[in-house]
Amino acid sequence: MRWLITLLCLAITVAGVPRWLRVVQREHYLPGSVLWTDQLWFSRSRLSALLWLPVVGFFALGMFVSPWFYVPAAAIAQATPIGLSYKGRTSRLAWTPRLRRLSIVLGLLVLLVGLWSPALAACTSLFLTVLIDAALFLIQPVEKALSRTFLERAQGRLAKVRPTLIAITGSYGKTTTKNYLAHLLAHSHTVLASPASFNNAMGLSRAVNEGLAPGTEVFVAEMGTYGKGEISRLCDVFPPDIAMITAIGEVHLQRMKSRVGVLEAKAEIAVKAGKVVLNTDDDLLAGLAGSLAQQGKEVIRCSITDRKADVAIIDGQLLVRGKVIGAAQLPEAVHPINAACAVGAAIAFGDDPALLLSRLADLPSVAHRLEPLQMPDGSWVLDDTYNSNPAGAAEALRRARALAERSGGRFHVVTPGMVELGAIQAQRNEELGLAIAEAGAATLVVVGRTNGTALSRGAAGGRTEIVRVDTREHGVALVEQRAVPGDVVLFENDLPDHYP
Repeated sequence: MRWLITLLCLAITVAGVPRWLRVVQREHYLPGSVLWTDQLWFSRSRLSALLWLPVVGFFALGMFVSPWFYVPAAAIAQATPIGLSYKGRTSRLAWTPRLRRLSIVLGLLVLLVGLWSPALAACTSLFLTVLIDAALFLIQPVEKALSRTFLERAQGRLAKVRPTLIAITGSYGKTTTKNYLAHLLAHSHTVLASPASFNNAMGLSRAVNEGLAPGTEVFVAEMGTYGKGEISRLCDVFPPDIAMITAIGEVHLQRMKSRVGVLEAKAEIAVKAGKVVLNTDDDLLAGLAGSLAQQGKEVIRCSITDRKADVAIIDGQLLVRGKVIGAAQLPEAVHPINAACAVGAAIAFGDDPALLLSRLADLPSVAHRLEPLQMPDGSWVLDDTYNSNPAGAAEALRRARALAERSGGRFHVVTPGMVELGAIQAQRNEELGLAIAEAGAATLVVVGRTNGTALSRGAAGGRTEIVRVDTREHGVALVEQRAVPGDVVLFENDLPDHYP
């Protein structure tokens, strides 16, 4: 009988694994991310928290009355948190080789713990998220060893082709600026840019191994980080000739705690580079510029406020080292500071500013980053769903209001708010709600529960109507009913469905 109960509890555990493996993939296989996600759901769902009362009760009955009570304890534990989907709305589970390896390690852990007794078998369900994070930690050395082959192949190809490597990082604006720079350089050079948001070691290795052809003159590499040391390791494999930092913002504060912490992690990109392009409108990067200059590096300062910067786009003009090059005709969706940084990197590479000026007019828009779309009914959509941060959200709100004023309509905002802001997340989302109301939005559609209370509290008391919905699809349907010709709908951020 005890073996039967043990096997039933283990079967319940196995049934609950797939939805957490989806979380693992969305959180980039980071140890600790599964338990953090679990805690987030419980903090936003009273029902999920209350269901743990019978879980604890049945487990106690299993200890003192009958081991059969372990089975309902395990089953109810796996039913929580309420709302976390097995199937997935924004992404399905992909059984990659890496995920299969993790599953094997997790399976061995579950068996190692659960086969001892019915009580421990039930515990594999109660503490499944802890076991998955433990498996992620245990398999890290294996994954590093397996990735070494791809990294070494990429290093070999770089050494053979010998392109100029321009590396770009920043709290935001990385992908946009990378695309701008690739566009500016591609008119005169053979360029490879890392695709999409491939900004970690395996993504960059894949870009090099699959795309770096003989004769390629420039490789533009986007580099991301979740903490100190990561960019330094990337630069060991992909040493930049020219480095760029676009901004130091309140992003990933959940892991890096402060903007200074973000700066320290991002500044690693400049260590091996001889030339560094910086957005010196950012106070921390302005300070870094002086420090790097003292180290003997060539620093290209970029700005949209300082006419004395090395590269500036101000009042519709491109200035290089204080000299007006000409009128900078930027497409409406283009971020001027990102364009200025792209020009700065192209100049650092050796291109003529006058030729670069002529290429600014057709800079490409980047999907889901303040992308304007006119609907057949005459309304407008501003798609800013890729991600969100306080500075980017403020700019998106300004553009939505300006577009609504030009088109003679109202504007509506659909958002789940901003995440990964650590201790200040609630405060920043409350401030966003207030800014939406003060800007005069007709409707604020709050998606989900992650930041619902903070956004609603911030917007309360104004004329903006606040509507809360469970999913983005519900929000889309709602604003489609409300929007009329001339209206503007700003979609600010879109969280994956492993957020509540």
